Amino acid sequence: MRRPQTISVPRILADHDEDGDGIDDLEDIVLGARAETERRPEYRNAYYKGGYPPNEEGVCTDVIWRAFKDAGYDLKTVLDRDVAANTRAYPRVEGKPDPNIDFRRVPNLVSFFKRHATELTTEVVPGDEANLARWQGGDIVVYAKPYPHIGIVSDRRKADGVPLLIHNGGPHATEADQLLSWPSPIIHHFRFPKTQSD
Repeated sequence: MRRPQTISVPRILADHDEDGDGIDDLEDIVLGARAETERRPEYRNAYYKGGYPPNEEGVCTDVIWRAFKDAGYDLKTVLDRDVAANTRAYPRVEGKPDPNIDFRRVPNLVSFFKRHATELTTEVVPGDEANLARWQGGDIVVYAKPYPHIGIVSDRRKADGVPLLIHNGGPHATEADQLLSWPSPIIHHFRFPKTQSD
């Protein structure tokens, strides 16, 4: 029996290095997200004074800000500032910003990325190199109801070119073949930082 051909998808980077460590932001975001899977925080959804959960706990949104921190971005601070300055752009805040939780809510991250990231295709076509080149490690993917969720696209791919997903959907953070198998449709796909040409 003939094995299916492995798709080779070119790696595209952000051409930006926020923390000046010599690693492109998209690579840094992937490394930060992967470090979260190595820490294996237990999925626990709670409200924390000061906003940050302990390292051994987290939810899907915690994968995002922790990965961004590794790339040199203080996502909580920049989102809190944006919410304060543009509260109406954040419907989930309901007019009352709360820095203890706002940066850990999926709808608020969507509002932030719509304003400050490049929005890309939500279609994933296994085996289609041109389509899959639009899906790069470090990108952000958001899923709709009934299971709203957010994760980071891995730079590791299956033979058909579809990337793995780095996320925390319980019981802990993982890097797995779940980009297309999460039980809700993909509704957003972002790349951060937004480039000058976007």
